[in-house]
Amino acid sequence: MSVGTEYYDWLVALRRDLHRRPEPAWREFYTTARIVEELEDIGVDELYVGPDALDSDARLSVPGEKTLQRWADRAIEAGADPDLIDRMAGGHTGAVAVLSRGEGPTVALRVDIDGLPREESASADHLPAAEGFRSENPEAMHACGHDAHATIGLGVLRAVADSGFEGTFKVLFQPAEEQVGGGKAMAESGHLDDVDTLLAAHVGLDHPTGEVVAGIDGFLAVRHLNVRFSGDGAHAGGHPNRGRNAVQAMATAVQNLYGIPRHQDGATRVNAGRVGGGTASNIIPEDAFIEGEVRGETTELMEYMWDEATRVVEGAAKTHDCTVTIERDGEAPSAKSDAAAVDLVADAAATVDGVETIRRRDDLGGSEDATVLMRRVQQQGGTAGYLCIGTDHPGGHHTASFDVDERSLQIGVDVVTGAVHSALRGPE
Repeated sequence: MSVGTEYYDWLVALRRDLHRRPEPAWREFYTTARIVEELEDIGVDELYVGPDALDSDARLSVPGEKTLQRWADRAIEAGADPDLIDRMAGGHTGAVAVLSRGEGPTVALRVDIDGLPREESASADHLPAAEGFRSENPEAMHACGHDAHATIGLGVLRAVADSGFEGTFKVLFQPAEEQVGGGKAMAESGHLDDVDTLLAAHVGLDHPTGEVVAGIDGFLAVRHLNVRFSGDGAHAGGHPNRGRNAVQAMATAVQNLYGIPRHQDGATRVNAGRVGGGTASNIIPEDAFIEGEVRGETTELMEYMWDEATRVVEGAAKTHDCTVTIERDGEAPSAKSDAAAVDLVADAAATVDGVETIRRRDDLGGSEDATVLMRRVQQQGGTAGYLCIGTDHPGGHHTASFDVDERSLQIGVDVVTGAVHSALRGPE
């Protein structure tokens, strides 16, 4: 069922408002407040916000209190309800909305809501800059379409709420996907324990507007690693022999990480995404760090890369007489879309105006912590699927010029709404 073209202007305005105020992992204060505002306008039977939407202890990669408070204050300055921001204290962002209509299946839709920590393009040919909805937060932008995801989630909820159905429909507005830090907290919140069918959605992924991929597979399992090297500082000119150079240890580790042997059983990845250390050109550096990740085509291959990365890092520290700490951070397993979920999406897409091509399956080739939620539902006997709504996007995902084709918002709402209704009806 479609929400109808009368909602198109609402979808575009909502998406642009969210795009203007992107917030990275666990700092989605304004975003959550704006979502809650729309949920209250739609009218839901149950609404869980912040700590009530998550397992607080299962959150990963939560920033420090000063950082959280700065973003909370910014959200209030942008017009967010201070009382609602207080409910999210400590970075407890995100929400779960529930529509209950008696006996029947329980269907859930998961959408992510966080932005990326990078500055957005100010070029005149970048639509958000030209149209006046470029990010107002210089440290962040929606470079992966999560503003569109949140908008589609609200659009689907509004469409389903306005229709007749039997059963329960939930929408999970998940924070911290980009840090692979929010999926676990939402999966272990209890809100998935009664779910029969779970869908997760993404826009783009190099698929054009008008194309729908009913089932995404090929998720790489991922784990983030934070490495800290410690040595001894010394005067680089006067006493070079007294130092233990942490940057040398870091540099050796980076080089050797990329030398980890590939595995015969499938694809593996490693990346040192952020590195640094030292204080001045004439001081032997006593501290250095690596923030990176390992991935694998399967969870077992990711574990292989983790073990090898740990060996390499510890070896580099020993070579340069430094100490090292290695912390595991955000992580997500691999997963596969169930055939039944693929059928729901493909059948729904076939009835939607604007859909020109339907692909049943494609491989992501990256990682996503929706897999944590998918496997939770699957392990409990339910069905889960991950779908893609194509959108023409200038620039690749995570680039400064990324944007979405707003025509895909309506297509996304209509496709997902149709799939949800079919799942709620259940087998004939």
